[in-house]
Amino acid sequence: MKKGDFFGEIPQDLSRELVQTIVEGDSVRVDRIVSIGQASPEGFWYEQEQREFVLVLQGAARIDFEDGEALDLNPGMWTDIPAYRRHRVGWTSPEEVTVWLAVHY
Repeated sequence: MKKGDFFGEIPQDLSRELVQTIVEGDSVRVDRIVSIGQASPEGFWYEQEQREFVLVLQGAARIDFEDGEALDLNPGMWTDIPAYRRHRVGWTSPEEVTVWLAVHY
């Protein structure tokens, strides 16, 4: 059995977004992502083979999609991104830490 504190051990230096795999199995991976002011590099798009369920637990963020849709996420808000749908992190709050739960399945 594994256990932990999803809000624990957040480093002081978040000059880079922190991605930590919490658990994974044959067809699923659960990540904790911690951001403060980060965004995807200009022109970069995620295009993943698996679906991605994303939930913002703390902070705020925006996910931009290649088709022009943008989704603002605040605590408790989530989205389920289909496989191969091109997306990027457009913005995360520069004033507070954003903690995400991401499930790739």
